[in-house]
Amino acid sequence: MSDRSLYMFDDARARAWAPFALTRPVGELLFGALLQRERAERFWKTQCAGHLAGEALTGFEEPGTAPALEPGELPDTGPVVLFSSRAVPLGWEAPDIAEATTLLMAGSVVGWFLPEGAGSISGDQLLNPDDAQIGGRIELEGRVLANPWDLIADNHAQLILDLQNTFPNAPPPTRRDGVHLIGEGVLSLGEDVVIEPQVVFDTTAGGIRLEDGVTVKAFTRLAGPAYVGAGTMLLGGEVSDVSIGPACKVRGEVTHTVILGHTNKAHDGFLGHAYVGCWVNLGAGTTNSNLRNDYGTVRVTTPEGRIDTGLLKLGCLIGDHVKTGIGTTLNTGSVLGAGSNVFGGVMPPALVPPFSWGAGADLTEYRLDKFLEVTERVLARRGLELTAGMRALLSGAWERSRPDRS
Repeated sequence: MSDRSLYMFDDARARAWAPFALTRPVGELLFGALLQRERAERFWKTQCAGHLAGEALTGFEEPGTAPALEPGELPDTGPVVLFSSRAVPLGWEAPDIAEATTLLMAGSVVGWFLPEGAGSISGDQLLNPDDAQIGGRIELEGRVLANPWDLIADNHAQLILDLQNTFPNAPPPTRRDGVHLIGEGVLSLGEDVVIEPQVVFDTTAGGIRLEDGVTVKAFTRLAGPAYVGAGTMLLGGEVSDVSIGPACKVRGEVTHTVILGHTNKAHDGFLGHAYVGCWVNLGAGTTNSNLRNDYGTVRVTTPEGRIDTGLLKLGCLIGDHVKTGIGTTLNTGSVLGAGSNVFGGVMPPALVPPFSWGAGADLTEYRLDKFLEVTERVLARRGLELTAGMRALLSGAWERSRPDRS
């Protein structure tokens, strides 16, 4: 399979996954213990060469990710696999395919295998893959994510599968003084993991994986299933049923939540049934509601309007580069658009447009020059640079979202 080039694509539905798709390909979202891109790479046994996520995301680049490309940048030689960013294959064994083939999953088209000379896929076909039937057909075992909140609602089950399949034979960690292990599940540790005394690991409901360089401070109770990315620090509190990316700082009560990389929640406060993007900073005491007072199902505002998710519990969806001030409270099903900065200890509206600034419903526009200045400063604190490509991408996102702020 190594001679096949792998490219992931965002169809029309994926490109409407607010608030995340404004600033990153859906393939770079965490689900279970893997990014969707990483899952596809393991399935197809080759590295992803790029994302086809539309012109607006051209220039996307972060350390360790695949770049965002235009369809015209696909190679014209060699076999190519085009695979949907919303597809979740079951298992790690892709079929051996030699002829032009349409790939299906749960009855929907999730991509194509194109041998050399088979032609190409148009931009319209990437947006509406069910309209593009090429060659034979093969059904892959798995599921297709429909909405961004599926990443929260189904993360528990996906975590258990990923941890069982990725770290099935992890040796038991060396016993450490003052560290308590409950349950019969697997506790898997990477290299250079630091665990202070008075830490509790509970694997009763699922395994726990701590990647290289993770630090777990005293008075942390971590309950599985849980995945914690490289270099992340758990600073104390009750943390359970979580997927956390690399280089994060997490403290307080966090449950049934996914947090992407380089995000800080370094203080107390409740975060439940939430999805948090990259480069987010949650001020001290930031808390979200994940259950309505009337115990009804949660509705979310999307680009398609208000949608009933059918979920009894759903906290918040927070885009990349969001900042909250101390004491911020977020209502059930809140959506905070990328680049927004909310503060003042007043609950913001259920939908905060991208690049908004202000307290409560009194929101104004976050000036682009100021936003980029802060972003550049934030990245520099982690030894990273705001590249020209990402600067252009964020500037374009700011401009495209201007009508939402008005």
